[in-house]
Amino acid sequence: MVEKLKATEEQLTYARVLDLGMKIGLLILIVFFIIYVTGILPSYIPVNDLPKYWKLSVHQYLDATGIQQGWTWLKLLNRGDFLNFFGIAFLAGVTIICYIAVIPIFFRKKDKVYGVLAIIEVLVLLLAASGVLKTGGH
Repeated sequence: MVEKLKATEEQLTYARVLDLGMKIGLLILIVFFIIYVTGILPSYIPVNDLPKYWKLSVHQYLDATGIQQGWTWLKLLNRGDFLNFFGIAFLAGVTIICYIAVIPIFFRKKDKVYGVLAIIEVLVLLLAASGVLKTGGH
C-alpha cells in the first residue's frame, strides 16, 4: 500500500506566500513595463540610444551612463526604465517574506531548530541583498 504524503502547515504557508508574491510581482512587472513602453515616465536612457550601449561590458556601461552600482537605482524610480527594477527586486525578496511567514509556525510547533535556521536564513538573505559585504564580481 502506498502511503500518501501530505504537506506540512509550514510547507503550505510557504507555498501560499510564494504563489501570492509571484502573482503580485508579475503584476508589478506588467504594469511597470506598460508604463515604460508607453513613455508615461521618461527613461533614463532613451530607447533609441540603447543599441550603442549593448556592446559594452557592465562596467563600461555604468561609466558611460553615469549609473552607480548597488541600490542607487532606488533614486531613479521616477524613470520608466528603472521602475521595472522594483518588480525584479520584489520578486527576488519574496523568498525572504516566505521564510518570515513560516517562522512563527516553527516556534508554535516547538521546532526551535527550524525556527532559528529560518531566522538565520532571513538574516543571510538580507545581508546578501544589502550589498554590505561587497563581494562577487560586480
